[in-house]
Amino acid sequence: MTKTLSALLVSLCLASQTVKADDQARFDSYVEVLKAEALERGYTPALIDKAFSTVKFKKKVIKQDKNQPEIVETLETYLPKRVPDWKVQRARKLYKENKKLLDKITQDFGVQGRFIVALWGLESSFGRVQGGYPVISSLVTLAFDGRREALYKRQLWAALDILKDGHVNIDDFKGSWAGAMGQSQFMPTSFNSYAVDYNNDGKKDIWTSKEDALASIANYLKSVGWNDNLTWGRQVQLPDNFPSQYVLKRGSKNHKQWLEFWRDSERTLEEWQNLGVRRTDGTDLPKVNISAALVMPDDMNGRMYLAYNNYKALMNWNRSYYFATSVGYLSDRIGYPKI
Repeated sequence: MTKTLSALLVSLCLASQTVKADDQARFDSYVEVLKAEALERGYTPALIDKAFSTVKFKKKVIKQDKNQPEIVETLETYLPKRVPDWKVQRARKLYKENKKLLDKITQDFGVQGRFIVALWGLESSFGRVQGGYPVISSLVTLAFDGRREALYKRQLWAALDILKDGHVNIDDFKGSWAGAMGQSQFMPTSFNSYAVDYNNDGKKDIWTSKEDALASIANYLKSVGWNDNLTWGRQVQLPDNFPSQYVLKRGSKNHKQWLEFWRDSERTLEEWQNLGVRRTDGTDLPKVNISAALVMPDDMNGRMYLAYNNYKALMNWNRSYYFATSVGYLSDRIGYPKI
């Protein structure tokens, strides 16, 4: 190696170390600003010191956020991966084992057990995959990154509230890289809005308490309008040359606009029957007074669903047609054939 090349490599190495040092200094300064703001918001110095004592810049969190996979999926490829047969069998087994608890939760919150178990399975593989990232470090890192600072600062204050109320110890305050937590994978703001202490031990523990986690899932759905007199929807077939104007439009900017699109598509089952929509086996739609929107997860040649109001609750949880449909699909596999 020539002296010139060797000197260049040393220079680049030193420059890299300088950049890293500058980044760390900026992060450390940002943490101090957050701590000062937390103090202004009324959090005690003791809580702030405890919450921020182990905060570190998590480069991997930024990498995860910027490099989320852009895989071209269709519902035909998505469902077998998200709802494989082993997950169906596991879900049915756990539904049976926890039926007494689920029946009580259903009675208290008005949400069928099969939907609770479906969300439990899809969000955390029935509590087994909750994420091992320190929540405070993840949220501070994402706020520091700056692209969605307001969002992640709001989640950070909510996380401090969780610690303040004593629901979890700082050492156990873990979640996904984005800050989603526990068996229900709630973000901190969702935790504060919907988590419940179902086993009455004084803590809302969605990490280790199955009772709290499952009841919290039910409370979320109830709070966003779930109706246990309805299911989620059904797959249907359309007649040839069916006008696309009746299908729920895609590409909404936010949940409010999506609800407007929903209202544009919503019709009674009798109206859909008159438009030629039928069950997948070609038979007539049920003769019940229910409204539904026509949902198209892929395109006009893909699967079509008449989605009932409970589908709106699932889209409130995660505004993804694939996710909401996978919850409904798994819930059907849990419920039928009857256990």
